[in-house]
Amino acid sequence: MKTAVEELSPTRVKLTVEVPFEELRPSLDAAYKKVAQQVRVPGFRPGKVPARIIEQRFGRAVVLEETLNDAVPKLYGQAVDEVDVFPVSQPDIEITKIEDGEQVEFTAEVDVRPSFEVPDYAGIEVTVDSAEVADADIDSQLDALRQRFATLTGVERAAAAGDFVVMDLRAEIDGANIEEQQANEVSYEVGAGSVLQGLDDALVGMSAGEEKSFKTELVGGENAGEEADVIITVKTVKEKVLPELDDEFAQLASEFDTLAELKDSIREQARRNKLVDQVVQAREKAVDALLDKIEMPIPDSALKAEVDARKHNLEHQIAESGLSRDAFFRLYQTTEEERFAEFDSSSAKAIKVGFVLDKIVKSEELGVSEQELTNFVVRRAMEMGVQPNQLAQHLADNDQLTLAMVEIVRDKAKSVVGDAAKVVDSEGNEVDLKAIYTELNGAEAEEEPAEEPTEEKADA
Repeated sequence: MKTAVEELSPTRVKLTVEVPFEELRPSLDAAYKKVAQQVRVPGFRPGKVPARIIEQRFGRAVVLEETLNDAVPKLYGQAVDEVDVFPVSQPDIEITKIEDGEQVEFTAEVDVRPSFEVPDYAGIEVTVDSAEVADADIDSQLDALRQRFATLTGVERAAAAGDFVVMDLRAEIDGANIEEQQANEVSYEVGAGSVLQGLDDALVGMSAGEEKSFKTELVGGENAGEEADVIITVKTVKEKVLPELDDEFAQLASEFDTLAELKDSIREQARRNKLVDQVVQAREKAVDALLDKIEMPIPDSALKAEVDARKHNLEHQIAESGLSRDAFFRLYQTTEEERFAEFDSSSAKAIKVGFVLDKIVKSEELGVSEQELTNFVVRRAMEMGVQPNQLAQHLADNDQLTLAMVEIVRDKAKSVVGDAAKVVDSEGNEVDLKAIYTELNGAEAEEEPAEEPTEEKADA
C-alpha cells in the first residue's frame, strides 16, 4: 500500500491511497462468503454458492462493492498510521480507481490536528491563592455547620426574608384553575430565589392564614411561559434558630468534646483544602500560560462537534429540569445567548488544551496502568452515586474505556506542566508542590502524584 499526503489547509489533508489488489484478498474472500449467505440459487444451499456462480448470476461488481466496503475503512486506518496524521473528523472517502485484479485507489479528505510545537514549559511562572487560613474561614465553616443544625420555631408575625413558610399554591388563567400547577403544604425559605418570579416579594409581610395573588409567568407544565394568577395561602411562619457556639454544640455536631477542638479540626481541614486548591490552580494556570505561547488554528469540524455536544447537553438539562427555557436560564442567572457565546469560546479552548496535552502525553511517554484506571472508575462512581462495577460495565459496553484513559493521561500531562512551573502565592511566597504532595499524601509519599488530588471537605 502506498499513501501520499496533500495539505489542503493547516487543518485539513487529502490522503491518496494506492492498494495492490492482492492486499484485498481477505476482504474479497469475506465478500464472497457474505454474498453467498444472502443469495438463493437453485441447487445450492445458502452459503455454499461457488464464487464463479455468484459472478455469473449477480456480476463481479456486487462482490467488489462488498469487498471495498469491508476493506477501505481498515486501509484508511493503516494509511493514517503510516503518514502520522491525527484525524479529528470523519473522512470523506472517494474510490477513484478500480483496476480489477491489479490495483484500487481511493482518496480521503479529513480534518486533522494542526501542526505545532510545544514550547519549553519548565519555569512557567504562575500565581495561586494563599493557603493561609484566616479566622473568617473558620467562622464561615462554623456558620455553615450551625445552619445544618438549625431549628425552626413558629412565630406570630409576618414573614421576612430568611423565614420558612408552609403554604398552598395554585394557579389560574382567565379564572380557570390549572390543576397541575397546584401544590399543598409546600415548605419554602423566603428570599431563596424561586424561579417563580414574584413569589418572594409576595411572601414578605404575609402572616399565617393570609392569602394573596400575584401575576407571573408559569415555568413548567403544559402552560409554561403563559401568564397566570398565582394564589398563595400561608399556613405557618417559622424562623430559623441557630444553636449557640459552645462545647455542647461541638458535641452535637462532631466527635469532639469542646468547641476549641472542633475549631482546630476545621482549621486543619481548611488548610488541606487550600493546599489542594493551590495544586489545582497551579496546574490549570500553568497550562493556560502554555496555551498563550502557542498559536494554532482550530479545525471547523472539531469546533462544531464540541459546540453541538454542549448544546445537546444543555437541551437535555432543560428537559430534565421541567422548567421553561426562560425559567431555566433565570435560575442560573444567565441568558441563552450568553450561554451559547460561552460555548463558542470554551469549546475552542477545550480543543486547544486537548491537542497540547496529547502532544505532551506522547513526548513524555505517559500511559495508564490498570490500577489507575480502577482508581478513576471508583472515583467517578462515587461522584455519580453508582457502584464502581456498574460504571465499569457501562464504560465497557459503550466503548468509553478509551475516552476514560485519554482523560487520565491528559490529567497526567497537566500535572507534568504544573509541576514544572515556578509557583508563588498571592502573598509572594514560593509554593513547593512536592512538599504539598507529601503533606497531603503522608510522609511515606516518595514522589508527587500524577493524578489530580481529590479535594477533601470537612464534615466536622
